[in-house]
Amino acid sequence: MLLLAAFSFLYYTFWTILLPILDESSPVHAWFPAREWALRIPAFIVVLGISAIGSFLGIRIMRDGQAAREAVLQIKKQ
Repeated sequence: MLLLAAFSFLYYTFWTILLPILDESSPVHAWFPAREWALRIPAFIVVLGISAIGSFLGIRIMRDGQAAREAVLQIKKQ
């Protein structure tokens, strides 16, 4: 897992920082997607992560609210 993270970091760093310095005719440019994807991919990952966190918190809050309502109903029945 650590090797995958290190490879991803090095690939992305080379793609975003060093690739613009190289000449457009360099064969290294064929190894990477277009530079616009260097921003789109991380932005998509961030939006996906924030959506997952928001969904988790929303579901958690709804379940806690249902449990609290059921507890109140139990007390009122007594």
